[in-house]
Amino acid sequence: MEQGKQLTCTLALAVFTAVLGSLQFGYSIGVINAPQKVIEKHYSRSLGVWAGRASAAVSVNSTYEEELSNEGRHPTVVMYWSLSVAIFSIGGMLSSFLVGFIADLRGRVKGMLMINVLAVAAGLLMALCRVWKPHIMVISGRAVMGFYCGLTSGLVPMYIGEIAPKAYRGALGALHQLAIVIGILISQIIGLDIILGNDDMWPLLLGLSGAPAVLQSFLLPLCPESPRYLYIVQGKEQEARKSLIHLKGAYDATPDLEEMRREKEKADREPRISVLSLMCSSVYRQQLLVALMMHISQQFSGINAIFYYSTNIFTRVGVNQPVYTTIGVGVVNTIFTLVSVGLVDKAGRRTLILVGLGGMCCCAVAMTVGIKFQGDYPWMSYVSMSGIFLFVSFFEIGPGPIPWFIVAELFSQGPRPAAIALAGCCNWTSNFFIGMTFQYIQYWLDCYVFVLFAVLLLGFTVFTYFRVPETKGKSFEEIAAVFHKGRKRLAQSPDVTTELEQLKNSTDA
Repeated sequence: MEQGKQLTCTLALAVFTAVLGSLQFGYSIGVINAPQKVIEKHYSRSLGVWAGRASAAVSVNSTYEEELSNEGRHPTVVMYWSLSVAIFSIGGMLSSFLVGFIADLRGRVKGMLMINVLAVAAGLLMALCRVWKPHIMVISGRAVMGFYCGLTSGLVPMYIGEIAPKAYRGALGALHQLAIVIGILISQIIGLDIILGNDDMWPLLLGLSGAPAVLQSFLLPLCPESPRYLYIVQGKEQEARKSLIHLKGAYDATPDLEEMRREKEKADREPRISVLSLMCSSVYRQQLLVALMMHISQQFSGINAIFYYSTNIFTRVGVNQPVYTTIGVGVVNTIFTLVSVGLVDKAGRRTLILVGLGGMCCCAVAMTVGIKFQGDYPWMSYVSMSGIFLFVSFFEIGPGPIPWFIVAELFSQGPRPAAIALAGCCNWTSNFFIGMTFQYIQYWLDCYVFVLFAVLLLGFTVFTYFRVPETKGKSFEEIAAVFHKGRKRLAQSPDVTTELEQLKNSTDA
């Protein structure tokens, strides 16, 4: 059976359906930013601080009135707006620990179907926010949507990683990130005030966050369940065989089933490990360290500083229409994620991460130099602009898409759900930290803010070079062997034998 024939229509449908959740994730990330001023105005009116302050402003002078038209000036509005943005990450942090439980409860496909109720409910809360108090409705909807996205950001890479043929696992896994950046770009475009980001249509703009879940709910029943879940978790060999044939076409599934059989035997000896047990275990410490560092490097690279505050950054470097330049960043984001999809199974995961992190480090230095000297040399603004676009490009080549699916490659079936839950929580927590602190860091460091990220990126590059193995084209068993190489004698020692016995008796997280 040729590898190329494993890319079937059923596999394409399953991957497309799964990444609709990723599209929704990306849309939810970007949708809140474009209509900020419009939403703040409605918050002010609902809270009763808009009309009174505005009328008071008229009695003073028109300049102050213009300043007050920026609704975020009122402390109460600032508080509710900040909560509207931050609650999304908080919801994701909380739900990321439930990924393994949901995935194993009824399976990957039914798990994604179940959680769509959350997405639809969140969309309705935001779409109908004018029915009651907009600030309460939007915050509630964003919290529920964040909870949903925390689950889908784990379930989607897990499902795709388990159904993808070995030769295409990287490319198909990178589609999760591609769908996220497409979702961000869509939200940026339709969030323009001439489309939906205006005084009349902004509730619909936010409510559309739940639209992909509706389509996904119709398509998920047509998707085969993960063969690895059916065989290794459920012990249903024949159903796993049928699922493999549905996904890959008519072929001899015996080698794949044999690989799953060996993994199942290992999983039976080491049952599904809880989050707490995984954190305390030395057996999986190396894999867990790599997995968590991949997600930390993704968020602490400074990319979200660009995404969250790009309009402000572009204004600072002298761009007259920063909102359209921000959309330009979204386009570049999407194009280079496509490049990553094409390269990841050829160049390899480790190579692309190294190139991406190293390139971002150089771009961070270039942005710092450009911002520092643009007052003295006007052409330096072009250096800053180029640095921003290249920064995003290098991110999407490797550090953006790869951490999402490499966790599923690093762990066998037993610890995989717990590892994905921990990595997801680490990602969401880092995202929240950067989103909340970047404005203060920018205030303290001013034009040197990206020097901090350059230092971090250099550290992440060194770590990747020495500690991250290449997983391209390797089976899950072969990847695990890379980490356990040189530990064969240790694995037979009484201490490790005792630890494995303890892991067997651990409860699910």
